[in-house]
Amino acid sequence: MDTETTPDLLSDLPLSISEIILSLLPIRDAVRMSTLSTKWRYRWANLPQLIFCDKCVGPSTDKSMVENRLIKFITHALLLHNGPIHKFKICTSILQSCPDIDQWLLFLSRNVVRELTLELGDGEWFRVPACLFSCKKLTLLELCRCELDPPPSFRGFSSLRTLTLNQVLVTPEVIENLISSCPLLESLTLSYYDGLDLNIDAPNLKCLHLEGVFKDLCLEHTPLLEVVSISLYMNTDEIQEHFEQLSGCNFVKFLGGVPNLRKLTGHVYFTKYLSIGIEQWTPSLTYSHLKVIELNQVSFEDMKELLVVLRLITNSPNLQELQISGSSNTNVTLEAPNVDFWETECPSGYTFKRLKTVKMTDMCGVPHEMELIKKLLGNSPVLEKLSIVPCIYVTELKVDMLVELVRLRRASPLAEILFTQE
Repeated sequence: MDTETTPDLLSDLPLSISEIILSLLPIRDAVRMSTLSTKWRYRWANLPQLIFCDKCVGPSTDKSMVENRLIKFITHALLLHNGPIHKFKICTSILQSCPDIDQWLLFLSRNVVRELTLELGDGEWFRVPACLFSCKKLTLLELCRCELDPPPSFRGFSSLRTLTLNQVLVTPEVIENLISSCPLLESLTLSYYDGLDLNIDAPNLKCLHLEGVFKDLCLEHTPLLEVVSISLYMNTDEIQEHFEQLSGCNFVKFLGGVPNLRKLTGHVYFTKYLSIGIEQWTPSLTYSHLKVIELNQVSFEDMKELLVVLRLITNSPNLQELQISGSSNTNVTLEAPNVDFWETECPSGYTFKRLKTVKMTDMCGVPHEMELIKKLLGNSPVLEKLSIVPCIYVTELKVDMLVELVRLRRASPLAEILFTQE
């Protein structure tokens, strides 16, 4: 009879390998690995990354019970943890504001945490405790459904590179001071804000994502900005009143100091916002690095919005991809386009030298839309594909639009026109 013991290959794995295995598992499964052998017991407690979600505890119809289980699980994990915690993330729809979170953050503030994400469920918003602002080594901070009010002694996060605030209650003064006191900030996301006047001073900022009802926006000092995505929301009845209160040239305030811009995405009322004071602006900045422009819900009956579009694309000599969705009213835009306007803003001799892809959606076939398509087809020598998606509410103009598209001159022999209904 063979009395030799079978080698325990799993237990004899090098520590570095077992740590890699544990790091790839959900925290709940990593903790369960303690039952494999005495050598694996509490090995998870050395993980530098702790990520918690609803799946950390078993399902139950009793929401209060599940919440208590999750609180106990996270508290237990922190008490048993041994070593630095570089990343701490809670992403849950179950857990709401509770005193235990304060204790966790206090523990983390003494643990040199570098990445912190806190996304809580519906209910009472969590007020961020003062101890969070003592986490000086933070490089990433993501907060959702929280109330943010730094203590007077707070002087910023000197190492922070990524800041995401989603549905966070904060005053304009606090958010501006927070941004300007993070000198290394490279990525900023602000979502679901209501009525903010915002001036952004971030010399190292490269990516900016804004979503909400912003009264006014100014990129005060963002010379390295490369990627911008803006969604502006507002009540239809308040649009005219809101824009009449603005002064100056919004195009200059927002895009006048971003020479390194590579990708620009504007949703909803973005072109409407940029159109305020556009007639005051004399093009002086060339967006030499801008390769992708996406503009949504452009009103082609508004000549100022159209002017925003034309000045963007004609001052971006290396533009490669252009996407535009329309929101035209066919009842007011059937008059012929102003020939002088088009020749002034987009001369017949102008060439989109690097433009390869164009997609235009929600098109109604009205004159200004067709004039823009005509310019893009006739002045883009390397164009490969032009996609047109008509508005679903337009039926009688579709055939006329298709016939006119076929007749238009193409500067590129490779240009393909796709006329589809999404």
